[in-house]
Amino acid sequence: MIDFIHAHSTRLYAIAAAALALIAHYVQDLPTGLILALVAAVLGTGEAVQRVEDRKTAKALHQEPPQ
Repeated sequence: MIDFIHAHSTRLYAIAAAALALIAHYVQDLPTGLILALVAAVLGTGEAVQRVEDRKTAKALHQEPPQ
């Protein structure tokens, strides 16, 4: 499971961000504080996803290209 999350972290992040936006739009009774806290968590997760992608890019730069 960890390998799946590592390999598809950007896709999973996009799904979570889209779901948050849809929930905030369609569920009218959510408190603003809850929405802002979830947005902050999504932004923090985005930073972690960016670091994972940067590590994968750096690793790929040090490999021989496929023939």
